[in-house]
Amino acid sequence: MSAADLKGMVDGYRRLSTANVSDGLDRAGIDGAPQGIGPLWSGCGKIVGPAATLKLVPAGEAEESPVLGTLEAVKRGNAGDVLVIDQGGRTDVNSYGGVAGFTTRQFGLVGTVIDGVTRDIDEYKTLNLPVYGRGFIQRSIRDRCACAGYGIPVRLGGIPVEPGDIVLADENGVCIVPQSRASEVLAYSTLFKSIEEGIVEAVRQGVDPVEAHNRVRYDMMTKAGVAT
Repeated sequence: MSAADLKGMVDGYRRLSTANVSDGLDRAGIDGAPQGIGPLWSGCGKIVGPAATLKLVPAGEAEESPVLGTLEAVKRGNAGDVLVIDQGGRTDVNSYGGVAGFTTRQFGLVGTVIDGVTRDIDEYKTLNLPVYGRGFIQRSIRDRCACAGYGIPVRLGGIPVEPGDIVLADENGVCIVPQSRASEVLAYSTLFKSIEEGIVEAVRQGVDPVEAHNRVRYDMMTKAGVAT
C-alpha cells in the first residue's frame, strides 16, 4: 500500500467508531474485536493507525530485556503507527511505562494498545499519548517478564494482529482490521454508519422508528449475503 493510500485509509477509519467498524468486521466475517481492552483514563484520545507489534512473555521464556525490546519495537515502527503489546492478558505486572511512552511519542507513533496492564498513567496524560489496556498497576516490568519479539504476528485478546494491520481504539473498545481486508471493511463500516445516521434523521422527521428500521432491514445489515 502506498503512503497516499495508507493515509486515505487511516483518514477513512478515523471518521468511524469502533462500533461502526465492528459491524463492518461482522459483515466481512472477520473476528477483529478483542474484549476487555479500553481507554485507561477519561478523555484518552482515539487511536487509528497501522500496528507495530511487540510480544512480552514471563521471565525465563525469552532472553531479551522487556525494556530494551519495547524500545526496539518503537524504533522499528513508523510515524503514525500504533504500538500493540501482547502481554497475554497478564494483570500482575506492568507492560509499558513512562520512558517508553515518551520514546513512543518522540518517534511519532500515535498511541499504544496493550493486552495487559500498565503504569505511569499520569505521564501518558502529560504526553497526550493515548494508551489502552486492561487496567493499571504500579509494579515494575523489570525481572518479571521478557521480550519474545517485535515486528512479528501477535495476539490482542485472542485476536491475531499482524504488523501493518489497522488498529482503531476509542471509548467503545478496540478493533483490529487485517491489512488485506481493510478496504472492504472500511466500505461496509462507512455504509453502516450512513444507514444509522439515516434512521436517526428519519425518526427526527417523524417517521415511526420501527418503520425507519424496517426500511433499511437494519436487523439484517451485517449478515453476509444480504443486500444493503
